[in-house]
Amino acid sequence: MEVILLERVAKLGQMGETVRVRDGYARNFLLARGKALRATEENKKRFETQRAQLETRNLELKREADSVAESLNGQSVVILRQSGESGVLYGSVSTRDIAEALSAAGFTVDRNQVTLNTPIKTLGLHTLPVVLHPEVSVTVTVNVARSAEEAQRQAAGENVTAREEFDLDDLGLEVGAALAEAGDNDDR
Repeated sequence: MEVILLERVAKLGQMGETVRVRDGYARNFLLARGKALRATEENKKRFETQRAQLETRNLELKREADSVAESLNGQSVVILRQSGESGVLYGSVSTRDIAEALSAAGFTVDRNQVTLNTPIKTLGLHTLPVVLHPEVSVTVTVNVARSAEEAQRQAAGENVTAREEFDLDDLGLEVGAALAEAGDNDDR
């Protein structure tokens, strides 16, 4: 199906271009979200009459996104989750969780603007892109931790999932001493 783009769509084209896309993508995404019109003669004429209005609206949205981007770029949010000792989360952190954390921090971000290829399933610092406008993108850091104290330690660069390494000789001596002490108590 051929459509006329009403705004810039990543990896597809600029506003005003006529592009050929799959029918399902056009119906379910582009047309449903108002990002495109079917490429009929009537719609082409209608687009040309509304072009100036669409470009003005696009510039306003881009200016708003730029102003938000200045304050949002490089921000860090903390998300607390339960996890096992190895640092693997019992659940996962999704785009909805990240958008809610950013909103709680005072930024207006929709979950569709957070780009996350796979859900976050481990503790640590994760850097993610946030697309505020098709032409404006920023990065934020998501600090996934078990507690606020652990989040501060992670932000300082400490690896909270590393286990203490024991020297086997020291461990053997400690176990031997504990067994000897237990044996002494049994003799009494």
